[in-house]
Amino acid sequence: MKILRTVKEIQEFALNAKKAGRTIGLVPTMGALHEGHLTLMRTARAKCDVVIASVFVNPTQFGPNEDYEKYPRRFAEDEKKMETVGIDAVFHPEPSEMYPERYCTYVTVEGDFTHKLCGATRPIHFRGVATVVTKLINLARADEAFFGQKDAQQVCVVRRFVEDLNINCHINMVPIVREPSGLARSSRNEYMSPEERARAAVLYESLKLGKAAYDKGERDAEILKKIVRGRLEAEPFVKQIDYVEILTFPYLDDIKTVEGECLMAIACYVGKTRLIDNVILGQGE
Repeated sequence: MKILRTVKEIQEFALNAKKAGRTIGLVPTMGALHEGHLTLMRTARAKCDVVIASVFVNPTQFGPNEDYEKYPRRFAEDEKKMETVGIDAVFHPEPSEMYPERYCTYVTVEGDFTHKLCGATRPIHFRGVATVVTKLINLARADEAFFGQKDAQQVCVVRRFVEDLNINCHINMVPIVREPSGLARSSRNEYMSPEERARAAVLYESLKLGKAAYDKGERDAEILKKIVRGRLEAEPFVKQIDYVEILTFPYLDDIKTVEGECLMAIACYVGKTRLIDNVILGQGE
């Protein structure tokens, strides 16, 4: 596994792979790798000839009062984990390599859907995501890129700008990987105490209650949201609910009646840790 730390190094690696006629898969991460990330990498490994992972805590997607400084960074551990899944190369640049002096170009995805869900409380987040993912796809010359369903809104945003900007890269969404309790795997889970982490299983419990009502025939979006919110509100360790929403998928339009594929998504604080989770209703129907 090669460690690539500069723009020039990843460009040369990708160019050589292309000259050899090989397909390239990209797995963008911010490190602190867990089983969810490794599942993305295994999926890429099965689909592509060459797999490049990135480990980069992207400063442009964090707001001024968010957790950029304390976001976990442990590249030595991440490196060992990536070696177990057969990654060909990892791009691990310094922020100054991605955003050098006088940098001033950003990718902004307009549209109502970027101001909903996480975009409502994190106004610069998706500009940072769109910018760094565009740069990573270009640098890696990626044919395929792999993202987790836990960040479903992010997947929608990435698919939108890839289509709008005619970027020749297919965006794959990989199902959520969960802990035994049902808690979605996340690097931020380690912010929680053991008791908070156990209680955080309420996120998936609430979604399952909403999904069960949907499976029994309930299609009123407000009723389904009340079921989910009610379970969250009953948990003392949930200190704040950012949102409980049901929107069309993948366009994230507001709805009153659930028809076709829809995203049932939640965000809340367990203690001081903000967590997100979702299920897709109507999938495969």
